[in-house]
Amino acid sequence: MSITIYNTQSRSLEPFETIEPGVVRMYVCGVTPYSQSHIGHAMSAIVFDVIKRHLTYRGYTVRHVTNFTDIDDKIIARANQENIDPNVLVESMIEQWHDEIDAMNVLRADAYPRATKEVDQIITMIETLIALGHAYSVDGDVYYRVRSFEGYGKLSHRSLDDLLSGARIDVDERKEDPLDFALWKAVKPGEPWWDSPWGRGRPGWHIECSAMCSLHLGGIVDIHGGGADLIFPHHENEIAQSEAALNQQPFARYWVHNGLLQLGGEKMSKSIGNLISISELIARKRTVAFRIAVLQSHYRVALTFTDEVLESGQRGLERIQAALDPERTSANSPALEPSLAEAHLTAMLTAMDQDFDTPRAMAEVFGLVRAINRSAGNAASGDALLAARATLSTMLEILGIDASLPTANDALSAAPFIDLLVSVRESLRSAKLWQLSDQIRDGLGELGITLADGPNGATWRSEETGQSPRETKINN
Repeated sequence: MSITIYNTQSRSLEPFETIEPGVVRMYVCGVTPYSQSHIGHAMSAIVFDVIKRHLTYRGYTVRHVTNFTDIDDKIIARANQENIDPNVLVESMIEQWHDEIDAMNVLRADAYPRATKEVDQIITMIETLIALGHAYSVDGDVYYRVRSFEGYGKLSHRSLDDLLSGARIDVDERKEDPLDFALWKAVKPGEPWWDSPWGRGRPGWHIECSAMCSLHLGGIVDIHGGGADLIFPHHENEIAQSEAALNQQPFARYWVHNGLLQLGGEKMSKSIGNLISISELIARKRTVAFRIAVLQSHYRVALTFTDEVLESGQRGLERIQAALDPERTSANSPALEPSLAEAHLTAMLTAMDQDFDTPRAMAEVFGLVRAINRSAGNAASGDALLAARATLSTMLEILGIDASLPTANDALSAAPFIDLLVSVRESLRSAKLWQLSDQIRDGLGELGITLADGPNGATWRSEETGQSPRETKINN
């Protein structure tokens, strides 16, 4: 077994070697719980869930930590808008997140540290940075001296001059340098606060993750993950803070970033309102279909979300469910080769070992699904079919695909309407209105429903599942 991972910092595939043999320390930046989470958050959670599942299957103990940024300008703004305590808002959003992520079949992290619970650790790290000359206080605020850290920009591959000319920088004449960023913010009217050596205030955004990694994972981590939008400035700033304060390099051995989910070619964003909530996905019973759609795209590539992509995932799920159904039969079934299932599993694991290549892994899943569905009902398959279904279940477990979760069976629920359309088509054929009858046939075909004309009328079946939810016959 040889695992390789793409490291954002080196921009290359690297052999995977952990700090502690057999143990993976994985830190993944979590959500800011101020409003409903969207499917872009779910996509990132699924990516790192699959990474965790695969490494666990390969024999590693994965110590997984994901934080909640539970003190933030957006939290304060929404709490003030709704005239509620920020803690009440946060608790409600965190509870909802856990419920939703459970519904997405994402394994929970081992720890969920929160910024408000780690203030002492944050203050200690800031004090260390000041003592080492990497930070300075002014009027109750504390800023990080970006130019004091020689390696700044090594993750995002940007020079300080490029950052100064191209970045959006908050204007603050009290800063020594426009690039310096806040470690501690002095209290403002109506905001929560904590006592500190610099007066009442609250932590900046970036420092919390550095402090949490130090406290919960020993400072250096094997995998530090998150969405590609966190590369700069958040993860760049984490590196500067952590490596300066801990005098340890690298802060993370492998920086792993998932591509972003897009709607209509634009990044999904709460700020511009183009989002689909996780709760909507749950209500539509498309959580498993969404996971399949995510896994059929490589984690480092942006995924454009459409209803067609989601429904393609749903049809894939139905094919998987058919393969797992012990009552499944198929006419003229060839015998299943006993060694085929193990070959698909081996190929899937090889794909996953190579930077978690889930598109190739899913191709192996569907290769086995196809073989099972073709062989179902052949008595000669016998034990080979049972073993193949067990192997398929193992493959699905590694990928977190729970085919037993509730899902809408479109073909079955639409059966009466399909019957009606087939009946109308038969009437059109009798009247020799061929163009209209072909239009119905082609339209049903696009929906995955295949018609078969026979001497006694037409029958239809859902080709995606390989079975007829209703073997309907319409007589002439």
